[in-house]
Amino acid sequence: MKYRVRDEVKRLDKYVAGKPIDEVKREFRIDKVVKLASNENPLGTSNKVRELIVELVNEMNMYPDSSSYDFKQTLSSKLGISKDMIFCGAGSDSLINVICEVFLDKDDESIMAEITFPRYESNTILMGAKPIKVPLKNNGLDLEAMIDAITDKTKLLWLCNPNNPTGGIFTKEDLDKVLCKIPEDVIIIMDEAYSEYVDSEDYPNSLELLKSYPNMIVLRTLSKAYGLASLRFGYGIANEEIVDYINRVINAFDVNLFAQKAAVVAIEDEEFIKNVKIFNKEQRSYLTKKFNEMGLECIESQANFIMVNVNGDDRPIHEYLLRHGYIIRPGYLLDMPEWIRVSIGTKEQNVEFCELLYDAIKERDKE
Repeated sequence: MKYRVRDEVKRLDKYVAGKPIDEVKREFRIDKVVKLASNENPLGTSNKVRELIVELVNEMNMYPDSSSYDFKQTLSSKLGISKDMIFCGAGSDSLINVICEVFLDKDDESIMAEITFPRYESNTILMGAKPIKVPLKNNGLDLEAMIDAITDKTKLLWLCNPNNPTGGIFTKEDLDKVLCKIPEDVIIIMDEAYSEYVDSEDYPNSLELLKSYPNMIVLRTLSKAYGLASLRFGYGIANEEIVDYINRVINAFDVNLFAQKAAVVAIEDEEFIKNVKIFNKEQRSYLTKKFNEMGLECIESQANFIMVNVNGDDRPIHEYLLRHGYIIRPGYLLDMPEWIRVSIGTKEQNVEFCELLYDAIKERDKE
């Protein structure tokens, strides 16, 4: 049968997620599999969240609060902002989608880095708009070139910081140089999914910038540092007018009850997130050091993953690691052939991964 599918949908490539653990177990008939592909938190989530989830079992029959009131109230108190500046959704994917639905018309333009989170491009295409992809500069976002790409058709400007998949950041100084050049009717989206992992003092304070730039939206998620990936909870901060438009479009019950209540407890457990930051910095340094010892170039990361150049074809490296029970993100799926992205795991996983990576490269290069 010939279905009357929208042309925009036909243009989309299917998103290829990291292989699930159970799939790798089935495919390679192995019992132990470690996933270092999706930038998940190896420390799990707060014990306070775990305890809460058990208590919520008897509420599974109830619809969630469509406004995520408790989370907004808690976050607004922590950040010193109005709760009317906050909107919530089922992870960053949902928020990116709704922003495109609110702002993009057919033939509008949406600017993004050539290598960045792919949902900016796919949601732009879905709205019939045109993605404008700007090449990276020194493996980071080229802000000047992105600003130069703005035209009268430009509606959205996507700035992923730290950038996924490269892991680097642009600094406050970098951003200050270009913000004044962006027209007021272009929406600037600061995607800060990995901001909790940043330890650089030069990282921009986007919440302060919101006061001066009413055309800015800040996106964050609880999937990464807070360890709530399965529950799907993301939030955005913007001026109240933008939030009002977004709330007209977003699904009424987009965020489930478990996610809402867990999110409140998660952001209040400051001790957990402090330990996550310390552990991540320590293990990020360990992996960087090991990669350097192997003679492998890696991009300086401010996230919970590292992009490393394997000095040749990354496909056999990916396959070798899979056969030995380690899932990583191969560069050929990220438009960065000869690179792989590895999420930071536990201490034991990181040690074993480095040993396997060394063996994988050795086996590839002898063929």
